[in-house]
Formats: sequence, structure tokens, C-alpha cells
Amino acid sequence: MAVDNQPIYRVDPFSDPVIIKICGRASFQNAGPLSTFFQEMLQQGVPRFILDFGECTGMDSTFLGIIAGAALETRKVEGEGGYLALLCLGERNLELVRNLGLHRLARVDSGELSESMDQSDTMQPLSGDAAVTRKVLITAHENLAGINEANLEKFQDIVEYLKSRLKEGDDK
Repeated sequence: MAVDNQPIYRVDPFSDPVIIKICGRASFQNAGPLSTFFQEMLQQGVPRFILDFGECTGMDSTFLGIIAGAALETRKVEGEGGYLALLCLGERNLELVRNLGLHRLARVDSGELSESMDQSDTMQPLSGDAAVTRKVLITAHENLAGINEANLEKFQDIVEYLKSRLKEGDDK
């Protein structure tokens, strides 16, 4: 379980698929490094990711929107075996994933990582600026809004608000 001085995200960027372990609460307050990591890996042509939620205590819409965006991007390289899998989701996290329709974009399995995929020894913390810019917040919520009509209604106001703030020159 994560504590204040431990990283929320641990990764093995050299495994295939890339394994990302979420420890603690995943939110807009700490999603910056994960967003950057996904962008960098996808730019390098890495098409397969497994997210291990075994130690995840909760997640917010920004984190889920980043996951949705990564899932959409991996689907573009599906011919090369691209996918994003969500493993070890607890009951509450699985409910969030299903309510937002993420199970339609990503592979979802409540089971555990197989021993052959356990990369605990080679995992490293994701570091970087934890802050998420308004542009990332907008994109994350647009990703969720684009999944289905119910999400559009849920996230339309926040997207419009963030866009108005961005137009005012405040891109923080």
C-alpha cells in the first residue's frame, strides 16, 4: 500500500506488455507522470499495457480519462497486438470502469497477474511533475465524454469550464 512518501505508480517499461502497478489513490493530483509515460511509450510504438489495480484504493475521473485515452491509442495499433488491460480491479473500481464504459475500450479482468508477469523486482517508480495541466484535464474528460451519451452529460460542464479557463490564458 502506498504512503505519502512512496510513488503511486510503479512501472516496468521494458516488459512486454508494459506493466504499471497503481499503489494508493490515483487522481488528478498525481496523474501527471502517468499521462507523460503513456504518451512517451505510445510515441515509441509500445502497444501493450497491463495496469495492476491490486493496491489501488480509488481513482478519479481525470485518471480514468487518461486510461481511456491510452486505451483508444492502443486500439489504433491493434493489428500489432495493441491493447490496454485492467487487472485486479476491486469491486468499487470495477463499478467505476463499467459505469463509464471503459470496459468497452480496455480488457478488464478481476483476476491477478500470473507469476510469469510479476515484475516486482524490475519495477521502478514513475517520477516527474505530478501536476496535470488544464490541457490534460480537458483531454482526459473529453475521452470519457466520447465513450457514451451518459458520459457526455456527466462531463460536459467541466470540459466547458476548463476550456473557458484555458482561453483566458490560464493553462495551469
